[in-house]
Parts: sequence; structure tokens; C-alpha cells
Amino acid sequence: MGATQAEREEKVSLELSEEILQSMEVGMAFKDYNGKISSMDFHRASNYLVTASDDESIRLYDVTGGTCLKTINSKKYGVDLVCFTSHPTTVIYSSKNGWDESLRLLSLHDNKYLRYFKGHLDRVVSLSLCSRKDCFISGSLDRTVLLWDQRAEKCQGLLHVQGRPAISYDDQGLVFAVAFGGCIRMFDPRMYEKGPFETFFVEGDISDANVVKFSNDGRLVLFTTVDGRIHVLDSFRGTLLSTYNVTPVSCNSTLEASFSPEGMFVISGSGDGRICAWNARSGKEYCHIFHSH
Repeated sequence: MGATQAEREEKVSLELSEEILQSMEVGMAFKDYNGKISSMDFHRASNYLVTASDDESIRLYDVTGGTCLKTINSKKYGVDLVCFTSHPTTVIYSSKNGWDESLRLLSLHDNKYLRYFKGHLDRVVSLSLCSRKDCFISGSLDRTVLLWDQRAEKCQGLLHVQGRPAISYDDQGLVFAVAFGGCIRMFDPRMYEKGPFETFFVEGDISDANVVKFSNDGRLVLFTTVDGRIHVLDSFRGTLLSTYNVTPVSCNSTLEASFSPEGMFVISGSGDGRICAWNARSGKEYCHIFHSH
């Protein structure tokens, strides 16, 4: 066990390089889905991955062993977005049935609903949990962003926006970003009602945002758009550092992109099935890693 643990720690500390990125290939494929995967999330402190699928299922995986640990069906409500809480077998997920837009706190251990969060009047399109507190935020097509405490069913705050919102806490939980209409607005969760303390604009792009993400060190922020653009900005100054272009995804899908753990690379999906990678600072495109099927 000692050697295995040491090997695991060595793998965790391995820095992602261009050579490693280009050498990546599919290690395992799970094909027991009957619909597209709409959302996925890695737990911060365990080896667990959770997915949500159009076949109305939530699946929990152990990524170290490459095994599916549990499948839970949500036939009544459907499932669209899913995120881990601080607990590795508790998730919050959004509905996809068109008539109930509540968010649900679900125990994967015993398949029990722990709490319902009611407030949105239309589909929830963005969800982000705070890493330091039992708080989370949600953005909806009803043009609202709601602030929640996991311990309370009623929302703790409300922001009105002028478009489809993409939202995210930073890694420290000190600020959250709301992106829509070609700009990113930065909020302090302690005084969100005073409005954003910074607003960053991307000139020439006012298309709807899909996702917004911070790098782990908080220095960079990206957001993707329905037109297939991925913008990377300096999160302190708002300077646009790079813009990448991929094939847009379908109107009912979300263009996902993320920073690598150390923030050196941006990795994104694409509407044509490719997974693409760039240097987050220089904008250099390294490769199209592989085609998904």
C-alpha cells in the first residue's frame, strides 16, 4: 500500500506539459448511456466523478479504478446540471422536465432528497458551488442569478441580468463572476447587492455566454459563447489575453472549457467532436487531442 500511495501522490504532483498533453489518449470509455452527457463534475478532495445524462441518470465513478460505483435515475424530474457539494456522495442538480425548475440536494449514498431549492421560473443553465462555505449560485433563462445556502430552502439573494447568465465562484470563494452579453461582472458575495465591483468587456462579441471559469490561482478567467468563442482574460485587470475559435455546439448544448490545474492550458470541447488545447498565456494551439465518438 505504501508504494501505491507514493505512486498516486507522484501522479497527482506531476505537472502537465505540452508533451504529456499531446500523448494523452482515451484510457477507458463508458458506453452504457442512452443519451448525451449534459454535465460532469470532479470532487475536489476525492477520486470521484459525477455525470448527468439526457437518459435521466446520474452516475458516480471512481476515476482511479475507472469503475462506475452507482447509477441513480431521475425519471420524474430529469437531470441537466450536476455539482458535488463538499461531501463526495452529495450533489446538487437541476431539473430537465420543463415544469419544475427546482434544484435538488441529493444523497447518492441512499438516494434521498435532502432539500429542495425553489425560486427559478425557467431552466437553470449555470450552477456553481463555493469551495469554502455551504453556499452556491445558480443562473437561469428567467434572467436571474440566485444565491443560496445549502441549509435553507429559500434563496439568500437575487440578481437580475439582461441575458442568459454563466456564473462561477473563484477557487477561494472570495468572488463570483456573472457573464452575459459579451462582458463579465465580478461580485463580492458579502456585498453583491451593491452591484459588481468590476466589469470586463470583450469588444465585438455580445453573443450569449455558455460557461465562465476561473483558473485555480484566480489570475485568469475564461468564458465561452454560443458562437464557439473562448475568451481568456486577466481576472484582475480585465485584459483580453486570447480568443480561441471552435465549431459551435448545438443550440441545446453547452460549450465547455476549463483550465488545466496549474492554469497553463485551456482545454475545450467543440461542436464537431474534437477536444482542443491551447497555451493559456501565449494562445498557441498545441493540438486536437482526439475526436470523441
